[in-house]
Amino acid sequence: MSLCRHYVRELRRSVLVSTPDLHKSGSKRSSQVIDHLGVPEDEHEKNDDQRLSAFLRNDNTTHAVTIPGYNPPGGSSRPSGVDMNPARPSYFSTPEQTSSGSPHHTVARADIRASAEKILYTYLLRGAEREIVLPEPILASISHAIEVDGRDDPEVFDEAKDYVFQAMERDAFPGFLRAKAFGNIVPPSSLARLIVGLLAMFGAFWAGFCLIFLDIKPKATRLWLILPFTVGIYCLAAHQYNLDPILAFSGYSEYTFMTFMKVYEPYVKRIMIQRAVWVILVIIAFDAALVLLYTFVPGHRL
Repeated sequence: MSLCRHYVRELRRSVLVSTPDLHKSGSKRSSQVIDHLGVPEDEHEKNDDQRLSAFLRNDNTTHAVTIPGYNPPGGSSRPSGVDMNPARPSYFSTPEQTSSGSPHHTVARADIRASAEKILYTYLLRGAEREIVLPEPILASISHAIEVDGRDDPEVFDEAKDYVFQAMERDAFPGFLRAKAFGNIVPPSSLARLIVGLLAMFGAFWAGFCLIFLDIKPKATRLWLILPFTVGIYCLAAHQYNLDPILAFSGYSEYTFMTFMKVYEPYVKRIMIQRAVWVILVIIAFDAALVLLYTFVPGHRL
């Protein structure tokens, strides 16, 4: 799509440069068509993309436009007789070549065609090196449009694009939220917190029962149980919710074991902080209940 927009925008500029008095003449048909195909505004993007595809389908010229620093995909000088069978992923994994030795590289319709073919043979066909799994009817429609009908306009991929976005919304995005927004620790770290939490709780219960059955005075001594209980409950809660509140409040998330990254996405950060507040409230409630229980229960020396 970006390549097509460059092509049409530069084509429009070349038409205006080559015919400076075109806007004064009565025949503006081709100029008006191209004039409506600039970089699309957000509110009209879909309509402009459709007009762009329609223009490219009807454009049979071999016009080439110059874009500084652009390298055509696969080279625009590729012979038309190159074998286009599906088992060609290595063709597109080779370094890109320029179509000429000049410092400015031209974008021709052949480059747009090569770009469409690159998407097809690299991502869509069965056995492609970076295959995206699509329903067979969608794949057959795209293959027929490119290989049989000779189309290279962006509208060819609209159905596949909609399918991929819907799949991301249904599957990938909820999985991402579960892994990176609802939690911020990885499984090995969660397991480590489980082990530490169980050991801390064992130590807290052992110390609590010792203080009770030895009837240690004063009872305020039992308040020290808050330390092992807090560590144990914190680690167990972090394991249960797969979320470390301290990491969440500091704005970090664990990428791999003991490797942390800053969270920049506001939506993810907001979800993480909300869940961290809930986890902290759970920790405080359980911690307070256990400490008060072991503090005020009557002592009895055995």
